[in-house]
Amino acid sequence: MAVYTDISDEDLDFLESEYPIGEILSCKGIAEGVENSNFLLHTEKSHFILTIYEKRVREQDLPFFLGLMEHLADQNFVSPRPILNLAGKTLTTLAGKPAAIIEFLEGRSIRRISAQHCFQLGEALAKLHIAAEGFSLKRENSLTLENWRPLFNACVNDNENTKSVPPVELEEVREEITHLEKHWPSDLPSGVIHADLFPDNIFFLNDRVSGVIDYYFACNDFLAYDVAVCLNAWCFESDASFNITKARKLLQGYQAVRKMTDREFETLPLLCQGAALRFYLTRLYDWINQVEGALVKPKNPFEYLRKIRFHKDVKSVSAYGID
Repeated sequence: MAVYTDISDEDLDFLESEYPIGEILSCKGIAEGVENSNFLLHTEKSHFILTIYEKRVREQDLPFFLGLMEHLADQNFVSPRPILNLAGKTLTTLAGKPAAIIEFLEGRSIRRISAQHCFQLGEALAKLHIAAEGFSLKRENSLTLENWRPLFNACVNDNENTKSVPPVELEEVREEITHLEKHWPSDLPSGVIHADLFPDNIFFLNDRVSGVIDYYFACNDFLAYDVAVCLNAWCFESDASFNITKARKLLQGYQAVRKMTDREFETLPLLCQGAALRFYLTRLYDWINQVEGALVKPKNPFEYLRKIRFHKDVKSVSAYGID
């Protein structure tokens, strides 16, 4: 369960006094998510999500994340809106940590992903990119090209737990980082991206997208990089095979709202390699730095090495279902 901080009755009383949410009837921990502590608040007025921000989320980034959610909601995008407290602020302090209360959205994440779900994902991602165009705050991607080698070095240097990873695998990753450093593009359309739009971060209700959540990796970067993240997260099956039908539908859905440029398509295999490397490295870091007794089990990074290999063999975007 992704609850790292316990909250007391006194904490709940504080929230009742700080926010116009009415009496809190129940508060339950939410198992989804691995970065923060999340709770479902049931009050006499409605349901809300209480998020307590843990160490991996920098407090100075929170105005960007929460402000983006407000901006997207103002643009009628399906983003939950942060709730203002009585002082007119979205942030407070709870259990000694930054915290916020967020609007509850109806719907659920999809476990059995169909091609039509991928089409709707593509549409939603493009709508997010367009809705975010007027957002004034900026945040650099802290998990992109210049961060990958330092993160890799932090994983392998003087760490006994790295012995659980085959040396040949680590050498392959090191070579991949060098390859991407040499060939990473610099001339693609940019804007605000979600950067973590996995299936558990988008809700469906009555066969329609009802919500996009978890903006805590959002940043300014290449728009097509966000597409690459989604191709990796949505279009590989459990046996590691790539589902070209799902990829085609995802890209068609995106194109129905925002046309990608020829240059974006040209660099898409490279962007997919980079997106797969990003998640390989963060999973590797968590894998070799497991905390004894932790309730959240780190994911094996090898899944994303197989995805890197697939994209390295791609010769044209036809491999993604696009002529």
